[in-house]
Amino acid sequence: MIFDSHIHTKFSADSKMLAAEVLDKAQSLNLGVVFTEHFDYGLELDGRKFEFNSADYMNEYKNLRGEKVRLGVEVGLRKFARAANSDFIGQADFDFVIGSIHLVDDLDIYYPEFYADKDKATAYRKYFEQMAQEIAIADFDALGHIDYICRAAPYDNPEIDYPAFKAQIDEVLKIVVERGKVLELNTRRFDKSRAVEELILVYKKYRELGGRFVTIGSDAHRVEAVGNYFERALDFVRELNLTPVTFHERKLEKF
Repeated sequence: MIFDSHIHTKFSADSKMLAAEVLDKAQSLNLGVVFTEHFDYGLELDGRKFEFNSADYMNEYKNLRGEKVRLGVEVGLRKFARAANSDFIGQADFDFVIGSIHLVDDLDIYYPEFYADKDKATAYRKYFEQMAQEIAIADFDALGHIDYICRAAPYDNPEIDYPAFKAQIDEVLKIVVERGKVLELNTRRFDKSRAVEELILVYKKYRELGGRFVTIGSDAHRVEAVGNYFERALDFVRELNLTPVTFHERKLEKF
């Protein structure tokens, strides 16, 4: 069974989606799901803290857990949060941990303040350099949405541009491979052909460096997004000779 391994429900500060809605949609698509609620320690936006109580989460969803449903977390990686992330992951028996960069220099890269007075080269190098620093020591299973910065970057061409940032991206990929972690293939931007074309170069390099596995995740915060563009994503990984996987009890499982 194919799994959508990146889904946010009401335990995430930026989602109101109910587990029952996800399960109904997943059943219609013949998908398994992994709930991956946000834990971004110290991040608060509009009065919403991007943290949740792991005991409440596990207690409410424990009866859903099984062959088609896994319980995970998406942790925001940054120096400030290292100890808190480690402590939080140890509080519960998560199936899967996504490690993601949402803040750089403690600024949320989804908002204009991070990009003020920065050209693309400066902003993207900082992003990839911090990514490398954090994934070298963090506890995680898959590196989330390597192209996250492209979602809100204000530049004429917000795409990754692998040739321009090859040194920084290759360092990230080497760390992922050397540590036995995997890359997520996040389908959030698979409606943009140029985004997919840029990602092909990154995932080709990942394969060349010895990467073999990817998780596939919609990053859904609304029910309409569950399983979005999965056929395209499966074609993507097949063409690059990568194997889609998910995780159970922090152990890799092939579909």
